[in-house]
Amino acid sequence: MGSTANSSSSEQRLAQAIEKTVVSSVMQAASPSRRQLMIGLGATALTTLINQVLPLDKIAAWAADPVGKPEKKDLSIGFIPITCATPIIMAEPMGFYEKYGLNAKVKRAAGWAMVRDWAINKDVDAAHMLSPMPLAITLGAGSLPVPFYMPAVENINGQAITLHNKHKALKTAADMKGFRFCVPFDYSMHNYLLRYYLAEGGVHPDKDVQIRVVPPPEMVANLKAGNVDGYLAPDPFNQRAVYENVGFIFKLSKEIWNRHPCCAFAISKEFATTYPNTFLALFRSIVDATHYASDPAHRKDIAKAIASTNYLNQPVTVLEQVLTGTYADGLGGIKKDPDRIDFDPYPWHSMAIWILTQMKRWGHLKGDVNYASIAQEVYRAGDCDKIAKELGYPTHQGTMAKHTMMGKEFDPTQPEAYVRSFKIHSMAS
Repeated sequence: MGSTANSSSSEQRLAQAIEKTVVSSVMQAASPSRRQLMIGLGATALTTLINQVLPLDKIAAWAADPVGKPEKKDLSIGFIPITCATPIIMAEPMGFYEKYGLNAKVKRAAGWAMVRDWAINKDVDAAHMLSPMPLAITLGAGSLPVPFYMPAVENINGQAITLHNKHKALKTAADMKGFRFCVPFDYSMHNYLLRYYLAEGGVHPDKDVQIRVVPPPEMVANLKAGNVDGYLAPDPFNQRAVYENVGFIFKLSKEIWNRHPCCAFAISKEFATTYPNTFLALFRSIVDATHYASDPAHRKDIAKAIASTNYLNQPVTVLEQVLTGTYADGLGGIKKDPDRIDFDPYPWHSMAIWILTQMKRWGHLKGDVNYASIAQEVYRAGDCDKIAKELGYPTHQGTMAKHTMMGKEFDPTQPEAYVRSFKIHSMAS
């Protein structure tokens, strides 16, 4: 009751201050004869007159709420039940959407093609996507071209190569020739990181192994049935394979590229421009939730919040092992790696450029690619930093950085030379 009264009192004082300032400014600007006339009108009549020309109530409302109220409060957000989606999922039960004036509900999809189609067909207002997907959709790779934004990354790291228990003696990529792998989607960091790892080990991902797309929730069953030898997949399905004693964690994705992006918050350009206040409220919710998830002290509570059947439908102990980084590796050991998964919303343009180089390398993009322009259009780094600054989180000095994959540095200012530098590439290139 007290906080409501204080808020109301603050709003009244703000309105009075605006009214006083505007009336004073008008009086000072008036000619002597006009000033005499306005003094004769009296304060109430003068305020009414000014209000007809310059609505003071609207100025006060804008000043009290400069963000603007969401045009659309009831929202649907598509997601895949994986720990990469943690901020997008937890924002519902932990109140982050509500905090910014939204009634947003997450909607679970069976696979990435379904999420993509929902987003394109407007069956959902926004979506949890793999970080290459907004680039692919914008460029029309694998679908009709539709301009999409990726305002924020969700998780960094958080994936692994998991192999069937029969391969426990295996040591290197070279030992994987003839393997059958699965990844969650063609346009995924999982696919590009697996291909990168195999190729660096001298294994051609299009000639020496088989890679097929399998929805993440079906991966453990495929491993158990012997349909695949392994996968590079999102959690919790790496840890779930260990939990069910059918597989072991061969390599964390951070060992290929530490702090690589994986999943993201994505929204169509049309929605963002048609409902700008709603978009900004949703953007704030996601950035806030992502930073909250980045604090290790919150991870166990988050695991409990997202474990239920309507979210990830996983044992809390499995999610805790993923989110805290203290986990059984399936080889009899307990590992402690607090950076196994982390959460950082900043969508570096250089990350987008690396993804585009791999799309070009493996034949997902043809012809000339304007790497920097596409990265700037889709990955909304500047907007993300504006939101972060507003919410009191750290910001960045630039949108480009050099990244290191398996000891090799990637210079985002030389993308085409980088593509040409690989000995192993798509058969079609």
